[in-house]
Amino acid sequence: MVAMGRAARNIVLVGDPRQLPQVIQGAHPEPASLSCLDWVLGDRATIPPDRGIFLPVSRRMHPEVCRFISEQVYEGRLTSHADTARQGVSGTRFPEAGAFWVPVAHEGNAQISTEEVAAIQTAVAELLQGEWTEKDGTDRPMRENDIIVVAPYNGQVNALRDALSPGIRVGTVDKFQGQEAPVCLVSMTASSAEETSRGMEFLFSLNRINVAVSRAKGLALVFGATRLREAKCETVEQMRLINTLCAVTALAEIKGAP
Repeated sequence: MVAMGRAARNIVLVGDPRQLPQVIQGAHPEPASLSCLDWVLGDRATIPPDRGIFLPVSRRMHPEVCRFISEQVYEGRLTSHADTARQGVSGTRFPEAGAFWVPVAHEGNAQISTEEVAAIQTAVAELLQGEWTEKDGTDRPMRENDIIVVAPYNGQVNALRDALSPGIRVGTVDKFQGQEAPVCLVSMTASSAEETSRGMEFLFSLNRINVAVSRAKGLALVFGATRLREAKCETVEQMRLINTLCAVTALAEIKGAP
């Protein structure tokens, strides 16, 4: 940016540092690894009015999904377009819209959780019996390509692909950045923070949770072991990461849920 600045009168930076950065092979010590936008933002999650323009309206997410993302990632500044309130899944045991935590009992898992694979299989079968309402108010049956399944590790991605129909999109968060679907199912995979193969900061990354949940136009379900939300933290930053996961409303607490 400094080099380009020598040939430009103005420089306009466009992007969202709260999503995933480009995948790079090299490693740089902090803060040399920060992007240009990260440097401009400093400690802020969103750009201050005197430094730039924040686009405050999502045209993808239902207000209940957007509320979670806005509060946890964008300082409460992000809202949904009014049309998105019509979006939702009906005719299933799940809520019509929003971001929810689905507890799955398992122990000793690091990169593959067969228990979460089975739970997601059941959820997919249930969801495909329902209907999807578009933002224009029209209803139609749910289709396989209406569901995205996201997992943090390739091992879990492969296990999910083997268990689900080829019509269900399955991949890592990195693969699905920029995509969307009526429903997003997120598999956290690891049984506890201590068993994560790449550390708590990778699995609980705010950027990753942001990208994963915000793929959903109507309903996001996060499947994970209960112990994940009981992790022992050693730093304030780790507490922030766990707090985001704890902010996802537990499905068992929703009235009428099994």
